[in-house]
Amino acid sequence: MTTDPTLRHSHSVSAGRRRILRRIGTFFSYAGLSLVALLFLFPFFWMVSNAVRSNTEVLTVPVRILPEEYQWGNFVEALVSLPFGAFLMNSFIVACGVTAVVLVISCLSAYAFARLRFPGREGVLLTYLSTLMIPQVMLVIPLFLLVSKLGWINTYHGMILPVAFSSFGTFLLRQFILGIPKDLDEAAMMDGASRLRILITVIVPLAMPAIGLLSLFTFIAQWKSFLWPLIATSGLDKATLPLGLTLFQTQQGTSWNYIMAGATISMVPGVILAIVLQRVIYKGITVGSGFGGR
Repeated sequence: MTTDPTLRHSHSVSAGRRRILRRIGTFFSYAGLSLVALLFLFPFFWMVSNAVRSNTEVLTVPVRILPEEYQWGNFVEALVSLPFGAFLMNSFIVACGVTAVVLVISCLSAYAFARLRFPGREGVLLTYLSTLMIPQVMLVIPLFLLVSKLGWINTYHGMILPVAFSSFGTFLLRQFILGIPKDLDEAAMMDGASRLRILITVIVPLAMPAIGLLSLFTFIAQWKSFLWPLIATSGLDKATLPLGLTLFQTQQGTSWNYIMAGATISMVPGVILAIVLQRVIYKGITVGSGFGGR
């Protein structure tokens, strides 16, 4: 059987054009993603750039992208000018405390909504999720009055407990638990396991990707929280890092370079947590797409 040389040449040209088009498409895709990444990273770059300038240069017009003179000592000044270690410890205690309570409450409530059958379950779930539409600002006054009546002002539990209940966390874990086969629960029940033991030994290990994601979101949100710590504290002994950085604003002016240096340092714990949890989160994404579990 003979092949027409003209037809064979036409096929090779067509295949070559498709390869070129694919390469052009790949190039523009990567170029677009790189542009979006630069747009998102620019505020962080600008923060670090201002952190190593003099305060005069920060306010200089026209604006320079890179500092004329690098002042790395701004980080040291930001650390020693304030009780930075105390602020850091307060933020760590509050963020970890809220994250721990959110995880416990969300796991229990999510398992109940996903596995247990009781009258009015769907209505209770809908009511619970409807609280997501209530802005936090509307809850500030009722929460402050409650905390004040309990005598919890300027205490760790007064800063942790009022904001440690997340309907978003319940919804996230419930949706993940619904994807776990019920056969695992039934097999554990046949072995005599209680509901609580099933949750701890079966559901929680399988739901670790969603739990890791919820931990990251909750920790970062509380780490940078400003409004509720401002209301729930009455002094510097329990002040968190966002509150402590406002002390660089005085009647003589604002030390923007020290604020940027302190903000840069405050990002480190969140970045470390994201790096630690990235494997868990990535595994959750690949499991959901059908390529994980290896």
